Amino acid sequence: MAGNLGDVRKLFLFTTTQNYFGLRPELWDQAPLSNCPEVNNFLDDGNQMLLRVQRSDAGLAFSNTIDFDDTKDKVLVFFKLRPEVITDGNLHNNILVSSMLESPINSLYQAVRHVFAPMLLKDQEWSRNFDPKLQNLLSELEAGLGVVLRKSDTNLPKLKLKEDDTRGILTPSDEFQFWIEQAHRGSKQISKERASYFKELFETIAREFYNLDSLSLLEVVDLVETTRDVVDDVWRQTEHDHYPESRMLHLLDVIGGSFGRFVQKKLGSLKLWEDPYYLVKENLKAGISICEQWVIVCSHLTGQVWQRYVPHPWKSEKYFPETLDRLGKRLEEVLAIRTIHEKLLYFLPASEERIVCLSRVFEPFTGMNPVQYNPYTEPLWKAAVSQYEKIIAPAEQKIAGKLKNYISEIQDSPQQLLQAFLKYKELVKRPTISKELILERETLLARLGDSAKDFRLDFENRCRGIPGDASGPLSGKNLSEVVNNIVWVRQLELKVDDTIKIAEALLSDLSGFRSFHRSAEDLLDQFKLYEQEQFDDWSREVQSGLSDSRSGLCIEANSRIMELDPNDGALKVHYSDRLVILLREVRQLSALGFVIPAKIQQVANVAQKFCKQAIILKQVAHFYNSIDQQMIQSQRPMMLQSALAFEQIIKNSKAGSGGKSQITWDNPKELEGYIQKLQNAAERLATENRRLRKWHTTFCEKVVTLMNIDLLRQQQRWKDGLQELRTGLASVAAQGFQPSDMRPWRQHWNHQLYKALEHQYQMGLEALNENLPEINVDLTYKQGRLQFRPPFEEIRAKYYREMKRFIAIPNQFKGVGEAGDESIFSVMIDRNASGFLTIYSKAEDLFRRLSAVLHQHKEWVVIGQVDMEALVEKNLSTVHDWEKNFKALKIKGKEVDRLPSTGFLCVALAVLELTL
Repeated sequence: MAGNLGDVRKLFLFTTTQNYFGLRPELWDQAPLSNCPEVNNFLDDGNQMLLRVQRSDAGLAFSNTIDFDDTKDKVLVFFKLRPEVITDGNLHNNILVSSMLESPINSLYQAVRHVFAPMLLKDQEWSRNFDPKLQNLLSELEAGLGVVLRKSDTNLPKLKLKEDDTRGILTPSDEFQFWIEQAHRGSKQISKERASYFKELFETIAREFYNLDSLSLLEVVDLVETTRDVVDDVWRQTEHDHYPESRMLHLLDVIGGSFGRFVQKKLGSLKLWEDPYYLVKENLKAGISICEQWVIVCSHLTGQVWQRYVPHPWKSEKYFPETLDRLGKRLEEVLAIRTIHEKLLYFLPASEERIVCLSRVFEPFTGMNPVQYNPYTEPLWKAAVSQYEKIIAPAEQKIAGKLKNYISEIQDSPQQLLQAFLKYKELVKRPTISKELILERETLLARLGDSAKDFRLDFENRCRGIPGDASGPLSGKNLSEVVNNIVWVRQLELKVDDTIKIAEALLSDLSGFRSFHRSAEDLLDQFKLYEQEQFDDWSREVQSGLSDSRSGLCIEANSRIMELDPNDGALKVHYSDRLVILLREVRQLSALGFVIPAKIQQVANVAQKFCKQAIILKQVAHFYNSIDQQMIQSQRPMMLQSALAFEQIIKNSKAGSGGKSQITWDNPKELEGYIQKLQNAAERLATENRRLRKWHTTFCEKVVTLMNIDLLRQQQRWKDGLQELRTGLASVAAQGFQPSDMRPWRQHWNHQLYKALEHQYQMGLEALNENLPEINVDLTYKQGRLQFRPPFEEIRAKYYREMKRFIAIPNQFKGVGEAGDESIFSVMIDRNASGFLTIYSKAEDLFRRLSAVLHQHKEWVVIGQVDMEALVEKNLSTVHDWEKNFKALKIKGKEVDRLPSTGFLCVALAVLELTL
């Protein structure tokens, strides 16, 4: 290089500049720049710290200062680390190089975010020596720059809000953060409300995207579906101004970029050619699913659903994330290569040749990371794949015959044949093997043709029937007839489409393929025609109903929300069940890709606007119409006041402070207030009913317990149970219920107590004689005769007194009624009088047996009823007589010992001893 360009310092500056701006050496004349004063000042003057290079129409412009105008185009900046003259010795340790794109804010933000913050905050060595306060300041600087970048047009010196400017949105989290900031810093209240609405919608997925790297591949598969629902909700919302189309396009793109980078990062940690097949297969399938699903989401939403959404149609072309799609296809190629490898392992015999072949099969991919897809790596990848195919060609020749024999054995079973082709489809696609299996593939094509004919026949037999019938379409849950029929035929479409895909992948070179393909496509066309007919019939029916006030499809925004039916008194909401069904049908049909007619969509939008309030009102109406069935009959008077208050709110549905006009659907504030009143009144009534029913259940349990308590022997437990009932009723009365309102409930429980009491009363009468309190009776000898102590008459009176006390219990039983209420228990005595004959008969029999005891023992006291001296003098004249009587006395004494030790026996013995 001539002249001053031989200066190593200038060579460094000019070479760096040339590379940065992409200048071709042969077209760039460097000579005029060799004596550029700005360059010389920077190199030769220690006080000159900066050199700015910018490309202009005239060429390159050098300057020792930076102006704001410099940020319009990309700028390259050289600046010194120390204020020194640049020499050959310090050239590479005193000059720093920095570029600037779009704006100084963006450049500083990206440098802090990607270079300095990770190094100073995350690196253990640097963060340990970095002051914590400075670490916080650095974090705050990064966050603050991000806020400024997201909310500003960065090419203007004065920050200006501009939603269409998405240059600061590099990740989905940036977008979510943008709406958070707008919700707090918006200039107008309506803008804040709109931003808050979007913020709340995005909150569903914000956490997952913020922690994306910590999720698993399978978790992100689910996240794709959740993200689809969220962006669809954001686009379809009608509460606020629409989400900008350019911003949504950018959001779809950055979401796709995040998914792609996530998949590359997760799969990049695997050894795709060395790790176990099952592990690689599972992860690759998940990665492929993420890529495919997001591509489908973007295509479906922007190509069909949103283009047909009348309130906010998508006006641009269908967005197709091409890079993500190609990444998915690259992963499919990797999976196919690993799968072929596994099949080769299965079919090749265990030999040295197999070991050599399989050890070399992945050599072409050495040093290449297959998940790093981009246009620059594509030629290298294709070359490696080509080399790989040459390596496996000999092995393919060897296994073709084995695969043919295997498939030939099962070709008589259509299902097994199809499964075999699907299992080994990667091998069947190989040209060598495909040629060897031509007869088997012909058989498969015939089987697929038969399947298509079966689908056609099934469709023709069912298409005009009623869903769920044997001759009608199969029915699903919670689907109207039109949606059910369309879903059913869509399932048939998927089956036919699967057969077409199988044929295209494995059989496209066969002579009968075109005929099969044409027949299958005709069948698909027939299915789609049926779909459209179903939708058109539904559209005509609904539009016809819109002009009929009796159809339930008409809702006027200024109409009354509800009223009481004058015929049956039922509360009816002016929002029919047919409208609810229509909303579901519109939502489901839209999701199926149909364009809803504008008239129907308008009605659905109006209905959707009031749907939430209508559902609440219907719940209230159902409660009002069925509360009488939920109330216990005897408790209804107790709830009368709450029910009347509830009914009064329903009847007085007036709006405004004066309450002169009826509340209508188009008065949201008044409607919300009225619904709140209704809900509060209904809740009070329901709570009161639940509380009273709980008391009723508790009383039931207590009365059932009383029914099993012995009235004859456990009267105290009866008294305690009755007192618990009275205490419970007193607690209910203390809650403010009027005594007159509680009377039917008290009477109800008196009747239940009557049943329990009568049951135990009858049981007691049957066992009364055996269970009366014991009366201790002594048989004594007094005044020359046997007698009872207490006297017989006193025993009899006491016994009958105890009987009378039990028999008279119903007369004394007051139940749970109030003082002055007529007792219902007294009649129990008359109703059970027939049982009295039995107990009185048993009592008399008992006293007869008691009298018999007296006669049974008279012979033992007979000696006390004669003159002993006269009797002895008359009968005992000899010693023999005395001995004989003494012997008889001893024998009699022994007999006495065997008698019960009653009082009268002791007396008898005493008499005998005194006599002797």
